[in-house]
Amino acid sequence: MTTINIASDFSRIPAGRTEENHGPHSGEAFRKRHLIPKLTEAINSRSELVVVLDGAAGYPAAFLDEAFGGLIREGRWPKKTVVRHLDIRAESPAYEIYKILCLRYIKESSSRVQRN
Repeated sequence: MTTINIASDFSRIPAGRTEENHGPHSGEAFRKRHLIPKLTEAINSRSELVVVLDGAAGYPAAFLDEAFGGLIREGRWPKKTVVRHLDIRAESPAYEIYKILCLRYIKESSSRVQRN
């Protein structure tokens, strides 16, 4: 099992959707530089990647959609593989809403990919 704590391993103040518009703390940057490499390792080793949401100042919806929904839209893995190997955690109740949003964006992105 590998763990990424977004606040300590990436940014305490996550930004918006894309690197071009929102810089190095965007959801796209997180997905490309942290989420994809670590999830690839987890899938290849048949283990789990834990992503801890606690500790950040908050999360823009665009960040969460780009980081987590983007995993599905990118087409690298099907939803069932991502869900099997990715454990999104909100250890404090204050972060539970962000966990719910991450899971929603994964689900909604999966629906959009299947329709296309």
